[in-house]
Amino acid sequence: MKQLRNTRQRQIVLDTVKAHSDHPSADQLYLDVRALDPKISLGTVYRNLKVLSKRGDIQHINVSGVERFDWRCDPHAHLICTECGSLCDAPLPYDTKLDQLLSEQTGYEISFHRTVFEGRCPACVKGRK
Repeated sequence: MKQLRNTRQRQIVLDTVKAHSDHPSADQLYLDVRALDPKISLGTVYRNLKVLSKRGDIQHINVSGVERFDWRCDPHAHLICTECGSLCDAPLPYDTKLDQLLSEQTGYEISFHRTVFEGRCPACVKGRK
């Protein structure tokens, strides 16, 4: 990908993603960005999220048909609530042995893997959401 300059709008989008720990959707980010700069369009937010994701500045996660974004770009697992849809980082170490094992068994050159655990979050289990 050719080097793109970091525009003011792109920086606002990046800063907004970094301000979240809940892996927001593009629409959630758009609302937050608009609060900072009412002139930014939805298309501009989507375009910048795509650029930031391709550049490796943020991580794009597609779970249950919803595109979410994460400021953490290191390999790590996620938890998603099947009831309310909340998404968070799983407190597990990344296991490179799985990459190696699968590579040996299939011949694929594994770069990394993504793991998403599904279940009900503590708030939904307690009936608070």
